[in-house]
Amino acid sequence: MSRIGKNPVTITKGVNVSVGTDNVITVKGPKGELKQAIDPDIKVEVKDDKIVFTRPTDQIRHKAMHGLYRALVQNMVTGVTDGYTKTLELVGVGYKASNQGNLLDLSLGYSHNIIVEIPKELTVATAQEKGKNPKVILTSADKQLLGQVAAKIRSLRKPEPYKGKGVKFEGEVLRRKAGKAAGK
Repeated sequence: MSRIGKNPVTITKGVNVSVGTDNVITVKGPKGELKQAIDPDIKVEVKDDKIVFTRPTDQIRHKAMHGLYRALVQNMVTGVTDGYTKTLELVGVGYKASNQGNLLDLSLGYSHNIIVEIPKELTVATAQEKGKNPKVILTSADKQLLGQVAAKIRSLRKPEPYKGKGVKFEGEVLRRKAGKAAGK
């Protein structure tokens, strides 16, 4: 058995889980509603506050999907109860971030500002404290969408290895290079 797949997902209070006839799991909670299509080979059962996943055989494909769908549903249950947050830090002179609703306006050292439209499932906030780097805070119930949008924003100006300038995740450790050796 898959070590991850055999563990049941515990349903917390205030969360409703339903499995449709077409193997679509719907998770509703205080922070929203998420849906995930499950492969028809993987069987899903909801038993007294637990979701149990079973696979038909020990094929590599079934083993992989067994753990995958269990992890995805666990992330959905956690997302609708607690939610997820990612913080991006803008490191560089003159780098700025501001938002109006779900439009994020970034000044990243290019000749123009970059305007990113954030999906409505996410909420965006910007923070600018004196003496600290500007921050973009993304929150959502959907972990997959949150990570995808955060990676897209980071890709607009990846951190470079010499000075560390660019958009990075908060707490991300960058691999730095020495640069040119000093003159004679």
